[in-house]
Amino acid sequence: MDIRHIKEFAVLAEVQNYLEASDLLFISQSSLSKHIKALEAELGAPLFDRSTRHVRLNEAGAVFLEFARQVVALQYQTATRIRTMTSQRAYALTIGSIPVMAPYGILDAIAAFRRENADFSVSLIEGDAKALKDALRRNECELAFIRDDGEDDPTFSKIPFAQDALAAVLPATHALVGRKTVRLTELAQEDFMLLSPGSLLHELSVKACEDAGFEPKVVFTGQRAENILDLVSQGMGVGLLMRKAAKRLVRDRVAIIEVVPPVTTFVKIYYRSDQQLSPTARHFIDSVIVNQTITSSRSEA
Repeated sequence: MDIRHIKEFAVLAEVQNYLEASDLLFISQSSLSKHIKALEAELGAPLFDRSTRHVRLNEAGAVFLEFARQVVALQYQTATRIRTMTSQRAYALTIGSIPVMAPYGILDAIAAFRRENADFSVSLIEGDAKALKDALRRNECELAFIRDDGEDDPTFSKIPFAQDALAAVLPATHALVGRKTVRLTELAQEDFMLLSPGSLLHELSVKACEDAGFEPKVVFTGQRAENILDLVSQGMGVGLLMRKAAKRLVRDRVAIIEVVPPVTTFVKIYYRSDQQLSPTARHFIDSVIVNQTITSSRSEA
């Protein structure tokens, strides 16, 4: 049984999407499909229930996944140990990231990699999406965690990492507090506080309101979500922020309620399409896989 095929199965089981899994594994979709079919033939049973775009584990796949994760972890640990024993030099990796790191597990992923690879030097730079893309182009970092804007830019390849969804931030005394979800139309008469114009989240928030049939009355914009939360807590209006990020910064006297229909964003690991990743960068991606910090774009935010 080919260990590579077992690793590919484990990744596909996590992300439930052939395109995302093939990007994460640096192979073509056709190769991934061929390898999975070969693995199923060897085991004598299908492992997935397939639809046109997505795949889900069946009962046999769920059982095999328990063993596959152990094999993948052992392979990664072995590669790490051998590299540490035989290396005569320190490996260096520079990673870029959006400022909001903790809610998405970015810091956890980097810390786990450093714990497992004591001889690796990891530098972290912070910036908005545009600055990080420019840093990748200038080779100032090799990987970058960026909130995806949906643009089809051939300059970059992207690996799914985490997701989040837009949420309404309301004063604790608001009449809608206590609800699990809220429609933006129910907030049409409110004063809105948003992140700065030009930011992806500002554009998403305004578009979501316009799609709901109204133009938001924006009374405050700023670069820091903490200020929006504080103003909301003082009854100055309502805010629109990403749910995970807002929950991490939550203040007293505010409530965070999911918006429906959902407006979802994805944090992805970007790298340049025209350059082959270094062994160190690929080892970092393997660490992400092994530590299961990867999040399917179809999973719950």
